[in-house]
Amino acid sequence: MRIGILGTGTLATALATAWARAGHEVAVAGRSRAKAERVARQTGDAVEAVAPREAVDGRDAVLLAVTWGGIENMLRLAGAPEGALDGTPLIDPTNAVAHGVGALLVGPGESAARRIARLAPGARVVKAFHLFPADRWAASPGSAKTPVTVAMCGDDPAALKAVGDLVRDVGGIPATLGTLDRVRQLEEVAGFVIGLAFAGVDPNSAVPVIPSAAVPTGTGE
Repeated sequence: MRIGILGTGTLATALATAWARAGHEVAVAGRSRAKAERVARQTGDAVEAVAPREAVDGRDAVLLAVTWGGIENMLRLAGAPEGALDGTPLIDPTNAVAHGVGALLVGPGESAARRIARLAPGARVVKAFHLFPADRWAASPGSAKTPVTVAMCGDDPAALKAVGDLVRDVGGIPATLGTLDRVRQLEEVAGFVIGLAFAGVDPNSAVPVIPSAAVPTGTGE
């Protein structure tokens, strides 16, 4: 695939490196061209540093890997409000949560992914890659003892398939939870995990490991 990445932080760098290693053509852009060039150097120049608009033009998928406060500005630089991402799978790994607390910064009934969809008309938004730290994707696929599951939400089946393929390329297992109508649930989970981590509690210890045959049905039987 031809993949564009908007952002130059740790997640952008890790996924750019992993996708380039998997054979994809990757271009990265940020508010600073110098930072984009730094990411390219860190990948051994396997990734091209470009301007934001170039990072979305003609791409098969685009990753929006910036902080929540920088979302609107980055999408504007990429031309998203004018339809530059129309028809493009747009991967949203953002966590719109209060630092150290985990409370969502969007209003009741809202979601970060839905807001991004409004800021990028026509984009096929898929929530993914928002629960694991960047270093999880820096390792070579297959090096982890247990593959991790990447929960996703999206409205467009073709976009979900494309993002699912990219998840597999970095050693993850894609799992679609539902459409964007359920995406706030995924974002709440991120807030839950972040809140526990900042409280000094291992989030893994708070989630029961339930055999598939014993999954609660909610019927009370």
